[in-house]
Amino acid sequence: MVDFARVQKELHECNRDFEVSGIKVMPKSDANLAHLLGTIPGPLGTPYEGGSFKIDINLPDGYPFEPPKMQFATKVWHPNISSQSGAICLDILKDQWSPALTLKTALLSVQALLSAPEPDDPQDAVVAQQYLRDYPTFMGTARYWTEAFAMTSSLGVEDKVLKLVEMGFPDALVRSTLASVDGDENMALEKLCSG
Repeated sequence: MVDFARVQKELHECNRDFEVSGIKVMPKSDANLAHLLGTIPGPLGTPYEGGSFKIDINLPDGYPFEPPKMQFATKVWHPNISSQSGAICLDILKDQWSPALTLKTALLSVQALLSAPEPDDPQDAVVAQQYLRDYPTFMGTARYWTEAFAMTSSLGVEDKVLKLVEMGFPDALVRSTLASVDGDENMALEKLCSG
C-alpha cells in the first residue's frame, strides 16, 4: 500500500521550495494521491530552456520501496525520452531506485537528464541517431518541440478560450479544462480531444 503520509510530506517539501527549484508536484485529482502531475523547468543553456515540462507520475502500491512510474505528458525531443509515449529511460526509475529517494530527487534527475542526454542508451533510437549524426538538427528540433509543446502560450485566457471554442468545444467545458491544466492550451486541447 502506498505510504500516503510520506507522499503528503513529499508534496509539501517539493512545493515549498518551488521558487528555488521550479519543480512542482500536485495530485491529478483531490481524491487520488497515487496519481500525480509533476512540472519541471527546462534547464538553462539547453534547447529545453524556457519550457515547462509536465510529467505524469503513478505511484505503485509498493512506493517508496518501488520506483514511481514517470512519463512525460509534454512532448519532448530527447534521446532518452520516447517522442511517442513520453517514456523515460533513467536508471533511478528502474533498478537503481532506493526508498531514500523522493519524488523531488526523481524529478531533479529527470531534469538533469534533459541537460545530459545519453544517446548510447536511448529510449528513442531515431532521436539518438539524430543526436549522434546531426547534432545541429537535433538542437533545432529539440528547441522547436520545446517552443511548440512546453511553452505556455502568451495568449490571455480569453484568447485561449476563444481559440478552443472556435474548434467546436463548449465554452464552459473549455474554461474548466483550461483551469484544470493551469491554462496550458496544448494540454487543454489534448484533454478535450481525448475526453
